Amino acid sequence: MRTTDLILRDDIRFLGRLLGDTLREQEGEKTYAMVEEIRQLSVAFRRHADAKAGQRLNRLLNRLTTDEAVLVIRAFGYFSHLANIAEDQARLREAHTLADEARASQAPSTLAHSLAQFKKAGIRKPALMAVLRQALVSPVLTAHPTEVQRTSVMDAERRIAELLAQRHSLGALGQAAAMPANERANEQAMRARITQLWQTRVLRTSTLTVADEIENALSFYRSTFLRQIPAIMGELAERLEEPNLPAFLRMGNWIGGDRDGNPNVSAQTLEESVRKHAEVALRFYLTEVHLLGTELSVSRLLRGTTPGLEALAKVAHDASPHRHDEPYRQALVGLYSRLAATLTRLTGTQALRHAMPPSEPYASAQDFLSDLRTLEAALIRNKGRRLADERLRPLMRAVQAFGFHLATIDLRQSSDVHEETVAELLHVTGLCTDYGMRPEPQRQALLLEVLADPRGLRVPRATYSERTLREIAIFEKARDVRDAVGPEAIRHCIISHTESVSDLLEVLVLQKEVGLLTGTLRSGRLGLIVVPLFETIGDLEESEPIMRAFYDLPDIEALVRRSGGEQEVMLGYSDSNKDGGVFTSSWSLYRASQQLVSLFADKRGLSLRLFHGRGGTVGRGGGPSYAAILAQAPGTVAGQLRLTEQGEIITSKYAEPTVGKRNLETLVAATLEASLLQSGASVPQRWLAAAEVLSRASHQAYRAMVYETPGFAQFFFEATPISEIAALNIGSRPAARPGAPGRRSIESLRAIPWGFSWGQSRVNLPGWFGLGQAIEAFLTQDSSPKAARANRALLIEMANDWPFFQTLLSNVDMVLAKVDLHLSRRYASLVSDQRLAQRIFKDIEAEHARTERALNLLTGRRERLAKDPILADSIRHRFPYIDPLNHLQVELIRRHRAGQSDARTQRGIHISINGIAAGLRNTG
Repeated sequence: MRTTDLILRDDIRFLGRLLGDTLREQEGEKTYAMVEEIRQLSVAFRRHADAKAGQRLNRLLNRLTTDEAVLVIRAFGYFSHLANIAEDQARLREAHTLADEARASQAPSTLAHSLAQFKKAGIRKPALMAVLRQALVSPVLTAHPTEVQRTSVMDAERRIAELLAQRHSLGALGQAAAMPANERANEQAMRARITQLWQTRVLRTSTLTVADEIENALSFYRSTFLRQIPAIMGELAERLEEPNLPAFLRMGNWIGGDRDGNPNVSAQTLEESVRKHAEVALRFYLTEVHLLGTELSVSRLLRGTTPGLEALAKVAHDASPHRHDEPYRQALVGLYSRLAATLTRLTGTQALRHAMPPSEPYASAQDFLSDLRTLEAALIRNKGRRLADERLRPLMRAVQAFGFHLATIDLRQSSDVHEETVAELLHVTGLCTDYGMRPEPQRQALLLEVLADPRGLRVPRATYSERTLREIAIFEKARDVRDAVGPEAIRHCIISHTESVSDLLEVLVLQKEVGLLTGTLRSGRLGLIVVPLFETIGDLEESEPIMRAFYDLPDIEALVRRSGGEQEVMLGYSDSNKDGGVFTSSWSLYRASQQLVSLFADKRGLSLRLFHGRGGTVGRGGGPSYAAILAQAPGTVAGQLRLTEQGEIITSKYAEPTVGKRNLETLVAATLEASLLQSGASVPQRWLAAAEVLSRASHQAYRAMVYETPGFAQFFFEATPISEIAALNIGSRPAARPGAPGRRSIESLRAIPWGFSWGQSRVNLPGWFGLGQAIEAFLTQDSSPKAARANRALLIEMANDWPFFQTLLSNVDMVLAKVDLHLSRRYASLVSDQRLAQRIFKDIEAEHARTERALNLLTGRRERLAKDPILADSIRHRFPYIDPLNHLQVELIRRHRAGQSDARTQRGIHISINGIAAGLRNTG
């Protein structure tokens, strides 16, 4: 076993011991003994297959009172949280080892490795720079929080993580009695934080607001993005010996602008989001400028200046006698003063320090950057390059990446809301009173007429519905924000459920109505990129025909070209997975991206960017980012990548700065490799044909189970904690879409609670169901033994050599490693109709066995996660601590549904949801 693994185990034992001591201290010896007995029995049953221990464990758990069950759930839940901390620290230590160049060049997903691969492939610097000049890599933090922890809990856990790291730096591996005083102090501080956790309410008592979500997201900019993105860009610039790399790594956000199904998002939340984003950026710049002022104490008596620097120093009007010979400090006083005025103009808040009264605010971030470049030029000319490298250049790179807006906030709304808004505008004018009833060709013709007319649709003093006023207000606010903060503040308008060309034209009409489309269709420019979102399997199949028809309309292509030539298309991983299963979703996304890229290949002056709406879990299109990007169809990345980052995935990737930097570097490395190493690759037709056959069979199997099996909806709603999850305060968005079919309709559910529920019940059905039947059908489609052998060889060839198929199988392998049908059967016992439950569960078990056999065949390995022993070991050691949580969750749900609806029982269920999510390290 590796030294790092031994250290990790030691850390987990250490934290477990502290938690046990806290439990004994806080709840008494009897409670501690009960929890310890449960732990030992669970370990014996899970790791050693001790059947008697399993029976004793069942009897013990079933006898617990509700109060006892809640204590046990809290204990095992917090153990999962502490184990996560230990694992994160282990990952962090490994990330630090990549600082060594030799190691980094050998580690996939690092920039050093990518550059080594380019050199090996004969790709020279000019080709790389050509990609970088038009590149965009943008993680987009979405307003779909599946983070089930409170901020107070996360803050305490961050402190424990810091103390654990400090413990290693102190070398505290001995016995407590022999520890030096500082090591004992470290342990006492950890005990205090674990006591804090035990005494802190783990659940929210009120629903998260959009303002809460905005603040949560901004914490990652403060901790990670503002410093780590410039650091990555600086390191790449140094490697390439190109000091002025374009700022291609930039952040995006949906929070405050994504109103699809969320009635809590409005023009006011959009304004609040933009204002708070701008405040975080500007306060960061103010701090850095202040620190530069403490560092750049260069005297003109000792070193020369430049005319540009002297001009900045003069315009600052700094009369301090202490700085009379220090031009950089004088200039920085002026920069600080202008930034302070900009902060007040954009946010209404005040700077913390005022060396002098605020002066004229900056008109744009580019003006501020220009002043910083003046300082840089002066330093370089006068032998101060090292002074520039230390803080000034990182600040300049931050301004290039974040501007005054910090992140580009996307607007998103459902196509049917756009349709209803335009229909009302047309109705009030008298132009069309039956827009919603008209066939698609007539809609298109009418909308094109409106776009060609310079006049607006709104009638003065006319009465409009609240919904229409809210929609118009959003677009008006977007216009005002772009005017005030800059066009990068809001660039995209995403149309959920895009199903027709008129869905795109309606957004053009709404932009025209508020002045975001200046002029008319034939002469104007668009302010916002219109981004269709294709979500279901059917939508993905229609994506290329819809975009082709849109661009075949008169004047559309010329309009987009005048507006910057960018077309973005978003592909929905989560809903397509829920709609058609893991294989068909992946294949439909792959095929749609190929077809869309082919469509735009001959459109000169236009560029296509695919926006990947990936979920957190594999069952929602998630999985490791590096492999997922390299698994894209050849030629579909081309230096352009936007992808969503959601919920607890954001926390696990970006809460810790070093880990955050490593994950950002992974996105950049994968994007460059996919663009340069795979752009000219071709996929054999036999692989594509085989994937099509597999997709049809998988889709049929998945749909037959989920949407066509009588009683399946009842099974899902009763055999998973979906109803209890819906009651958790984990986000500002309802669990079901408004206006959808009945309460117990799978169609109405959002993909997040759908996937979350299956994960809690340990079935993880969306992440694997249908693959086993597809593989089996492919292998047996021809009765000839020779043909069967050929089919088997073909699938193994695809598994070995095709990144798309490799990644799909790897993700399913990871999902199955977390499946436990023994525990899932307990959840099935909650179904009121047990004949129904047994029939459906039998089908689930059969498909699970088929999928296991398929993976064994194609990978040549009978053990799950054989290629990832670290993750396999982690899961193996976690399961004994998650099992009691699942068992008690089922028991409390049973009591709750039987009428024991007291607050204590509900609290126990919700805490168990939190603990299982932490233990499995995934929610939605």
